[in-house]
Amino acid sequence: MGPGLFRLTCYYYRKAYYRSFWLAPPACGVRDAHGSYSGESRFPAILQNLHRYAWYVAVIFIVLLTWDAILAFRFPNGFGIGVGTIIMWINVLFLAGYTFSCHSCRHLCGGSVNVFSKSPARYGLWRFITRLNERHPLYAWLSLFSVGLTDLYIRLVSMGVIRDLRIL
Repeated sequence: MGPGLFRLTCYYYRKAYYRSFWLAPPACGVRDAHGSYSGESRFPAILQNLHRYAWYVAVIFIVLLTWDAILAFRFPNGFGIGVGTIIMWINVLFLAGYTFSCHSCRHLCGGSVNVFSKSPARYGLWRFITRLNERHPLYAWLSLFSVGLTDLYIRLVSMGVIRDLRIL
């Protein structure tokens, strides 16, 4: 529920479904058909404000998936690396890229600082997140596909349809 809400309320995805479902704006040179902009103060747009809270839930899922990826190094006869281990780590990296490149994370790191020179550590973190934020759409798509493919791979291995090849 939390990761789905995080993705549903993401600013990057909003642009796509605002344009496709609500035709807002219908095109760059065309006047908005909906009259005056009221922001996100009416239903259903007010639900978009849940995004910053869903971000915290998404971070919890990153921690849980990281723990699962660490456990993927355990094989019945000791430490090992399999194709599934690599797939799980790629999934964690793409999801972390998507989650930590979010504007909510950027605001959390430096949004309440009025003078960055008084907080150089937060400024450095804010600059790093800002650089990640420039690639937020890329991380959104990569993570969307990696979640599906990782789930499919794990499901097929658990059902015995395929074997997890051990590399090391």
